[in-house]
Amino acid sequence: MSEKNMSCVDCAVRNCEFLNRMYPDFCLTTELTEEQTREVLDLYGQEENHRTMCAAAEVETEGYLKECRVEEVIHFAEKIGAKKLGIATCVGLLRESRTLAKILRNRGFEVYGAACKVGAVPKTKVGIDPKCEAIGVSMCNPIMQAKLMNAAGTDLNLVVGLCVGHDSLFYKYSEALATTVVTKDRVLGHNPAAALYTADSYYSKLMK
Repeated sequence: MSEKNMSCVDCAVRNCEFLNRMYPDFCLTTELTEEQTREVLDLYGQEENHRTMCAAAEVETEGYLKECRVEEVIHFAEKIGAKKLGIATCVGLLRESRTLAKILRNRGFEVYGAACKVGAVPKTKVGIDPKCEAIGVSMCNPIMQAKLMNAAGTDLNLVVGLCVGHDSLFYKYSEALATTVVTKDRVLGHNPAAALYTADSYYSKLMK
């Protein structure tokens, strides 16, 4: 692999965490132009982006190694002034979403949820191969989930276990900021990082 094809995922130096350090020859930081940097910094200066970045940094700092993801989401929502939270949930995680909704309501938030099968639309109606009906005839409907939350006027949307790709469409059509509470992994107990931790042992098949 040539250096021109290398990027941050090929780096083990991590000197971008610090100032005034030496960087690898392929480092993206050293390749940035002043125009690129200025353009992005200007975007961070926009009101919503600035509020979001400052809130995220405060949540990271205040809860570092102390708070779980749910706690961090709550504090982030509070810091950006979100009052109405949307939960875009997989029907397979409705129990977890009900628990999350209870926690959020106890903290004073208004909660609006939409499950992935909302609308009860047959998969074949949108051209999905009939073979996919083997695990259910109703399609997941992430665009409708997003549209419903847009109409409800949610301030922040929380994703709970949407399938790979369905989550992509939800993020695409969500007008409010969105963050993930649960990333679905049916095999690894919704902990996909476990496959990465064991890629050189139990999950070595991923390397083949």
